[in-house]
Amino acid sequence: MKDSALRAPGMPLLVAMTLLGFSGYAALLPVAPLWAVHGGAGSMGAGLVNGVLMLFTVLTQLVVPASLRRFGWAPVLAAGMLLLGLPAAAFALSDDLISVLALSAVRGLGFGVLTVTGSALVAELVEPARRGQAIGVYGLAVAGPQVLFISGGPWIVENLGFGLIFAIGVLPAVGVVPAIMLGRRAERVPSTGERAPYLQLLRPMVLLLGVTLAGGALITFMAPMSDSAGLSTLALLCMTVFAAFARWRAGTLSDRFGPHVFIWPLVLVTAAGMAVMAWAVRDPHATVAPALLLGATLVGISYGALQNLTLVVAFRAVSRPHYGSASAVWNIGFDTGTGLGSVMIGMIAGGSSFPIALLVGGAFSLLTLPLALRRPQPAREA
Repeated sequence: MKDSALRAPGMPLLVAMTLLGFSGYAALLPVAPLWAVHGGAGSMGAGLVNGVLMLFTVLTQLVVPASLRRFGWAPVLAAGMLLLGLPAAAFALSDDLISVLALSAVRGLGFGVLTVTGSALVAELVEPARRGQAIGVYGLAVAGPQVLFISGGPWIVENLGFGLIFAIGVLPAVGVVPAIMLGRRAERVPSTGERAPYLQLLRPMVLLLGVTLAGGALITFMAPMSDSAGLSTLALLCMTVFAAFARWRAGTLSDRFGPHVFIWPLVLVTAAGMAVMAWAVRDPHATVAPALLLGATLVGISYGALQNLTLVVAFRAVSRPHYGSASAVWNIGFDTGTGLGSVMIGMIAGGSSFPIALLVGGAFSLLTLPLALRRPQPAREA
């Protein structure tokens, strides 16, 4: 029980694959929209970039469990890493919006594979008693690259150019090696012909969607919301650092106390953080720095912790043969929220203002509070 979940067989390979995959994903998440703006796109076009990425991610996530059963883990994992990494090199060829959207769509295919398989394998590799801790370790591997590149990406572009970011975006292709090794180990994962209990997975998916809508909005629009590039970078750093810490700590706490006691307060924290952000950017020419940093921190805490807690809830809601489906549904909630946060907030901001758009995002998160207060019974392990 006291052993680190990282020592479980296969976990080091999963962490390596995740670090490489999410480095490529995170590096381009804030930069691909900037590349589109560099080519002449407006705020709505910039918002579409990550929206398309997440649309194709979600569409892929719907078919990953069936693809794993048909083709096997190693081929699917390898294809996912290549689809996520190789298109990054092609960004340098054109900053035209159509080109950027097309490449984002292909990357979405790969990211859909990475997200579903990664979180499903956490549940397979580590026993339930340490699952929260294992999800925390996996969460650090996911969040670490985001700390470095989501906050640092705009700074790298401003000081070193787009080329370095595009090179970092190719890193998932290097992850083919641990992906194939991990895929061979994962062939022992059991399967079943029974339909997964999707209705039981709806609650964690919607809860996650509420907070990732807020997080996706801040990741995409932190730079244009603020009048200072340095302040935007610092705010994104606050968000991603606190998200990483919260996602890690939430794992141990959920193993000890259960996930439900923490979920509803974090929904309130999300709404509060978005309201503070809206107040901070009410004057586009004079961002209130302390409020911007506080709002980003609050959203970061809920963004990270709810990722861990809702994944724990999703795996508790199903038996072992349905972990792949639980992972797919959870990731659909994550990426749908991220995509909606990018597109919806961009459209509202384009038609009114960023403060109004942020308040709408916070209100959407608050609508999930009734679901947060429910405590359904866990499924029996197979």
